[in-house]
Amino acid sequence: MGTGALSSLGTRALGAAFAQLQTTGNNIANANTVGYSRQEVELAASNGQYTGAGFFGRGVDITTVTRAHDEFLTHQAALARSQAAGDSARSDQLAQLEKVFGVGEAGLGYSATQFFNAFTDVSTKPQDETARQVVLARAGDLASRFNAAAQQLDTLQAGVTQQLQVSVASVNSLSDQIAALNKRIVDARGLGQPPNDLLDKRDTAISDLSQYLQVSTVAADDGSLSVFLGGGQSLVVGAQTTKVIALSDPYDATRVVIGVKGQNGPRQLPNSLLTAGSIAGLLRFQNSDLTDARNQLGQLALGIGQQVNEQQSLGLDLLGQPGAAIFRFGDVSGAPVIAGRSLATNVGSGSISLTLQSPSALAAAQISGVQASDYEVQADGAGGYQLYRLSGGVPDQSYAPRAVVNGDIVDGFQINISGTASAGDRFLLQPAGSAARSVRLDITSPKLIAAASPLSVTADTANKGTGSVLALAAASASAGSHPNLPATLRFQVTATPGQYTYTWTDASGTSTPATWQPGQPIDYLGTTAGNGFKLNVTGVPVAADPLASPAVTGDSFTVGRNTYPLSDNRNANGLLALRDASLVGAVWSGGTLQPGASVTDAYANVIADVGVRVQSAKAASNLSTSVSDQANKDLAAKSGVNLDEEAARLIQYQQSYQAAAKMLQVAQSIFDSLLQLAR
Repeated sequence: MGTGALSSLGTRALGAAFAQLQTTGNNIANANTVGYSRQEVELAASNGQYTGAGFFGRGVDITTVTRAHDEFLTHQAALARSQAAGDSARSDQLAQLEKVFGVGEAGLGYSATQFFNAFTDVSTKPQDETARQVVLARAGDLASRFNAAAQQLDTLQAGVTQQLQVSVASVNSLSDQIAALNKRIVDARGLGQPPNDLLDKRDTAISDLSQYLQVSTVAADDGSLSVFLGGGQSLVVGAQTTKVIALSDPYDATRVVIGVKGQNGPRQLPNSLLTAGSIAGLLRFQNSDLTDARNQLGQLALGIGQQVNEQQSLGLDLLGQPGAAIFRFGDVSGAPVIAGRSLATNVGSGSISLTLQSPSALAAAQISGVQASDYEVQADGAGGYQLYRLSGGVPDQSYAPRAVVNGDIVDGFQINISGTASAGDRFLLQPAGSAARSVRLDITSPKLIAAASPLSVTADTANKGTGSVLALAAASASAGSHPNLPATLRFQVTATPGQYTYTWTDASGTSTPATWQPGQPIDYLGTTAGNGFKLNVTGVPVAADPLASPAVTGDSFTVGRNTYPLSDNRNANGLLALRDASLVGAVWSGGTLQPGASVTDAYANVIADVGVRVQSAKAASNLSTSVSDQANKDLAAKSGVNLDEEAARLIQYQQSYQAAAKMLQVAQSIFDSLLQLAR
C-alpha cells in the first residue's frame, strides 16, 4: 500500500466529516422551521482491500442523508390537530351565539315581563289611554328584541358561510400543493435517494389540510401519497386532485353544505364523512347549535304572540269591538301560514305549507303546541307522505316517523299539501324557525286593546250561600252576542252528599241537570264553538231543594252581555295572567298533558341550553387542544432539532474534519519524503 491509500482514506474521512458538518449546520439553520425534520448523514465502512497480511480498510462511504421521521407520530399529530381545530371552531361560534341571548335588562325575558306587567295599569284603569299606550310601546319593544336577536343569528350564519367558503378554498390549495409535491417526490426518487425536504413539505401540507378536514393517507410504491376524506372520498391520488366545493343548501341558499366536483357535476357529501376539522366544527354549529337556537327563539315568539292574540280576541276594545291581534307573524294578519321549503332536486309539482293553529284549538284536540324543531316530509310518489322530526339536520331517532295527509295537524301546525309529488321528493318544514324574524306589532291605536270581557255575571240578591264566580272565560268575543242570553245558572242538590247538579235557563228553556263537583269549570256550550263560555264557581253555593220545609230556591248566577265594557278589566286581567301561564312548548302524550313553560322559564331554559353547549364545547376544545399539543411534543421529540445536541455534534464533526485534514497532511508529508529520497 502506498501513500495513495492513505490520501484516499483522508479524503473520504474529510468528505464524510464535511457532509456531517453541512447537515448539522442545516439542522441548526432550520431549528425553527415549521415541519422540518432533523436530518442525519448515514455512513458505512468501505469494503476492505485484501493483502497478504489481511484486509485493510479503505475508509468510509456516505450512503444517504435520512430524516428523523415516525409515520405513526406524524399521523397521530395530524389527527389530533384535526380534532382540536373542529372543537375550537365550534367553541368560538358558540361563544358568539351566547351573546345573542342577553341576561338582565338586556334579555328577552326582561322585555317580555315588562310587556305583561304593563297590563297591570290597564287592569287598574281600563279607560286610561296612556296605560294602553305603554302596553303598545312594550309590545313594540318586545317584537324589536325578537327581530334583533333573529338578525344576530342571521349574521352568525353569514359568518359561518363565509368561513366555510374560505376554508374550502384553502383545502383545494393544499390539495394542489400535495399533488405537486407528489410529482416532484416521484421524480426525485428516481435519482435513488429520498428527497427529505420535499417529504417534510408534504407532511406539513397534510397537517395543514387536517386543520380543515380529517383525512387519511395511503402510500404508493412510487413514493406518492394518496389523501382520502372520511370513508374513502379521494382528495389527492398521485398528481390528481378532486376539488371540494361549498354548495348552497338545497333547502336554504343562506346555508352551506360541502360537496365535491364529480364527472357528472357537483355532488354533496354526507356529513358523516366530515368528522373533524374546522369545516366539520362549523357545519355542526350551523346544522345543530344555530338551528336549535333559532327554533327555540321562534318557539318563544310564537308562544307569546299566539297566546296574547287569542286572549286579546276574547275581549272587547274601547270601541266595543272584538279585540284585534296585537302581534302578527309575516306580512299579513291572521293565522300564520308558513311555506315549506322544497328540495332543489324535487321533480314533482307538489308543495307543502303550514298553518299554525290556535292554542285553544290544540288543547281541545289534545295536540302538542309548536316545538323547537324542524321537520322533513318525504313523498313516496303514490300519494303517501312520511313526516320526520329533524335533529342536527337528520331524522331524530327518538321521534317515530308518521304518515300524514293533507289537513293533518301535528305539533301546533296544520299540513297543507297541494300538487303532485314524485317519489323521493322532500320538503323542509320550519314552523318556528322564522317566527322571531317575522313577528311585528299589528295594532297602533291604544283604543284597540281589548281589556273588557264580552260577558258579565250577576249573583242573585237572594243567594244565601258563599258561592261566587271566580272566573268567566268566553270562547270568543262573540259570546256576548249569543241570541239566547241572558242565561241563569242554578244549583240543585242530589242524593249524594257534597254533590250538586246545575241547570242553565235561557231563552230556549231549561237544560237537563248536569253533575258538578266543586272546583270543576261549568260549561255553557252556546250554539256555536265561538259563542259559548265557561265559569268557575268558588265557595259553597246553596242548592235548590223543593222537598225541604220550607222549600229552598237555591243560589243562581245570571250571565249576559257586558253592557259597560269601558270600565271592565276582566280581559286585561286575563292578559296579565299570561305572564305566569305555561305558554311555551306544551306536549300531549297518550292523552296526558305535559304543560309548557312560562315566558321567563322558557327564556331561562334557552339561556341554560346555550350555556351548557358553550361550556361543553369549551371543555372539549381545551381537552383536544391539550392532546394536540402533546402529540406535537411527541413528534418534536422524535423529529425536532435540539440545538444543544447539534452544538455538541458540531464540535465532534469539527474534530473529525480536523483529524481527516491532519491525515491528508501526513500523507502529503510522506509523499514529499519519498520524492526527496528518489532524487
